[in-house]
Amino acid sequence: MIDYNSVLSSKVVAMKPSGIRKFFDLAAQMRGVISLGVGEPDFKTPYAIRRAGIESLEKGKTWYTANAGLMPLREAIAAYLKRRFALEYDGAREVLVTVGGSEAIDLCVRALVSPGDEVLIPEPSFVCYDPITTLAGGVPVAIPTTAQDKFKLTPEALKAAITPKTKLLVLPFPNNPTGAIMAKEELEAIADVLRDTNIMVLSDEIYAELTFGSKHVPFASIDGMWERTITVNGFSKAYAMTGWRLGYAAGPQPIIAQMTKIHQFAIMSAPTVSQYAAVEALSPACDAEIERMAVEYNMRRSLMVDTLNRMGLTCFDPRGAFYVFPSIKSTGLSSEEFCERLLMEKRVAVVPGTAFGASGEGHVRISYSYSVDHLIEALKRMEDFVQQFKKTE
Repeated sequence: MIDYNSVLSSKVVAMKPSGIRKFFDLAAQMRGVISLGVGEPDFKTPYAIRRAGIESLEKGKTWYTANAGLMPLREAIAAYLKRRFALEYDGAREVLVTVGGSEAIDLCVRALVSPGDEVLIPEPSFVCYDPITTLAGGVPVAIPTTAQDKFKLTPEALKAAITPKTKLLVLPFPNNPTGAIMAKEELEAIADVLRDTNIMVLSDEIYAELTFGSKHVPFASIDGMWERTITVNGFSKAYAMTGWRLGYAAGPQPIIAQMTKIHQFAIMSAPTVSQYAAVEALSPACDAEIERMAVEYNMRRSLMVDTLNRMGLTCFDPRGAFYVFPSIKSTGLSSEEFCERLLMEKRVAVVPGTAFGASGEGHVRISYSYSVDHLIEALKRMEDFVQQFKKTE
């Protein structure tokens, strides 16, 4: 009989399962649950994109592509980044197509981080950065952000976290779970801290097209930052293409070449049908689809923020992504307790803030990437829960 505990990787065994999936899986086993826990658009992938994927199958285009991705797609990515964000990349040498944005993050960390290197991660933030860093032998270093600072990374906090072992800074803006964004002058202040260092930057910009009230500013566009920045993006959020599993990284050729080498041995190439669909997604003709969905998200955002504040759950006004991150401290419950009781008593699933780092305590993440009818009913149940709780105080 094999003792599996003795043969499994200690790093993997020590990893905690995703706090997002924990509540999603619980909700899936219960009847009558409204789940606001997963960041997945409720829109269908736009028709023109679906049609391009179907046509590629009908024409038998089912072979492997080049490791780095179809050349027409890499060129389309470079053209898109120039058209939408004024970023200059050579599609042939400085762009890599990946299996979702998550693979791009993993490749970036593995290409840059050696054992003992420190990776700075503003928190709360998406769940993958910490475990990916650990698996690469790096040391994740959390930089807490707060509602008082609008969940932005401040230059003072960054400077205090840097040590001689710092190799990489993760910039996760627009942010999941808080919805925080960073303006150009705020990014310039971060750049000033980095200028005289060799610290690289992984800028996760998967929500770049989902900002409200201002246009997203890529970190690579800040003076002097292009050469140290690997920009990660993808198709899941802006184009409602979660199941197509396609993302990309853009950055300096020496870094992209090493990332491509890992991708070559671990993955081979991203799904061919998804790549053909993505070429269509990046055409100017589909820009209107992005904007149509963004308008709808903005309406839902206002509904969520206004209603949560009215019911007594103080909510930071998010200006990016499709999440709200209200404080639940007024209930006296921990984030885990609040989510468990809300699920059991009112059949509404949201995610505890601690799933995104210790600094998320006292908050919960709620996704508004769901229909308005879903959101309204969930908010009614939440208000009942909060009011019922207040009566017992």
